Amino acid sequence: MAVIILPDAQADLLSLQEYMLDKWGEAAWLKAEDEIFDKLENVDAGIFNGTLVQELASVGIVDYRNVYTSHHKLLYRRFGEDTVVYLIAGHRQDYLTLLAKRLLGR
Repeated sequence: MAVIILPDAQADLLSLQEYMLDKWGEAAWLKAEDEIFDKLENVDAGIFNGTLVQELASVGIVDYRNVYTSHHKLLYRRFGEDTVVYLIAGHRQDYLTLLAKRLLGR
């Protein structure tokens, strides 16, 4: 089992880190970072499944799931025993636009 964070999701994480460090400081970022990686570990271990992405499920795509932390929304998909992370967004970001850009390559 492994958590694989795709390059675009890594860029999301770095962008969120920069934003949180600037706005709220290191302690807030470290707490958020711990939440993100704890949630991903739970998903990867099968402890937590997340929820369907309703916008995709409505058109029959049910492989992608969301998980939430106190400040972030994560989009992932399971491949065998691996968890692949596609998107990491702050709650204040326009998630539907980010989702469309990420999954449709736009």
